[in-house]
Amino acid sequence: PQIVYHAAAHKHVPLMETSPNESIKNNVIGTYKTALAAKRNGCERFVLISTDKAVNPTNIMGASKRLCEMIVQSFDRMIKAGNANQIPILRVHNGDDEANMVWEKKIGDEITTEFVAVRFGNVLGSNGSVIPLFKKQIEAGGPVTVTHPDIIRYFMTIPEAVSLVLQAGTYASGGEIFVLDMGSPVKIDTLARNLIKLSGFKPDEDIRVEYTGLRPGEKLFEEKLMAEEGIKRTQNELIHIGCPIPFDEGAFLMQLKELMKACHENRADIRELVKEMVPTYKETSTSG
Repeated sequence: PQIVYHAAAHKHVPLMETSPNESIKNNVIGTYKTALAAKRNGCERFVLISTDKAVNPTNIMGASKRLCEMIVQSFDRMIKAGNANQIPILRVHNGDDEANMVWEKKIGDEITTEFVAVRFGNVLGSNGSVIPLFKKQIEAGGPVTVTHPDIIRYFMTIPEAVSLVLQAGTYASGGEIFVLDMGSPVKIDTLARNLIKLSGFKPDEDIRVEYTGLRPGEKLFEEKLMAEEGIKRTQNELIHIGCPIPFDEGAFLMQLKELMKACHENRADIRELVKEMVPTYKETSTSG
């Protein structure tokens, strides 16, 4: 393929809090293997679908996606420096070897794959979206469950997200983290109450709104950029570029190798290892 859009991930925040090693295996190591296959088979561009939860993450899912961003930035920097052949093959399971890890097309020594990430928030109507859940709860007569009265999120429709992701991919020159402008954040409590009204009912009279409390790893609001990243404009006013935070990609890839080994041993201290690699990762009091 010429372009790979890598969207696969475990994205259920509370579930990943209870299964942090699985979050690392699938999101981080899965991304690494997919990126490696793209690089070794002459793919022109690899676009990682990231999330606003990767910014100052308070949960292991967000931290895992930040690690994915760092993977694509590491690949891009090493390729541009002419060190593509120094990107290590991570042997994920016992018995893995170079032959069965990645099928390699013979493309010569010149590797030019560009690696970028696109970061945005929640997509209305996607798997796990809150609106289908609210509609189901309304049809059942309630209650409609909201985690916290002040919780806010950024939302985008599926056509908006797809078109902006595709366009951001065309702007790429390698190494960028593109940030989609998702407009103003939406208060989930207001969203729930409006859906109740649109369904012909009165909130708290016909259909009760129930606050269940923040779930493990959740925070009241998501940020689009880390404070130290800054922002640059593109031709599209809805697509911005975050200035990358510098880090030592060689040291990072060595840490990643240890992280891979730890997650396959299902170690209890996996979060501590992630914190060493993602300094902005801070668990909330609701984290598991």
